[in-house]
Amino acid sequence: MAINFDKTLGIHADALMLRAERTKVLASNIANDSTPGYQARDIDFAATLRRVAGDGEADDGFALDTGADLLYRVPHNPSQDGNTVEIGVEQAAFSQNASEFQTSLTFLNMKLKGLAKAIEGQ
Repeated sequence: MAINFDKTLGIHADALMLRAERTKVLASNIANDSTPGYQARDIDFAATLRRVAGDGEADDGFALDTGADLLYRVPHNPSQDGNTVEIGVEQAAFSQNASEFQTSLTFLNMKLKGLAKAIEGQ
């Protein structure tokens, strides 16, 4: 009997891939902190995860829809040069995302350990 990993791992595999993509977006924001006119972007994590999990898109390769998934961040204190990156906000979002990535990774690890025990007959 074959194991269906999509059903077994649930949404955690999709969440982990989306967290990795969000890390790239946030890192890009931080890297462009001093770029005049740069518009900070972020991902609506919940909406994108619902779309990816519902479409089964992750099976064909994970890709963000830059029109629907990447949103522009509205700055609290706009700068004179049009850059919307606020380094403190970006660093906090990056840190929170890293913590949530680790949580998703822990859930996946627990599920895989449980599968290994079941296969071994423990």
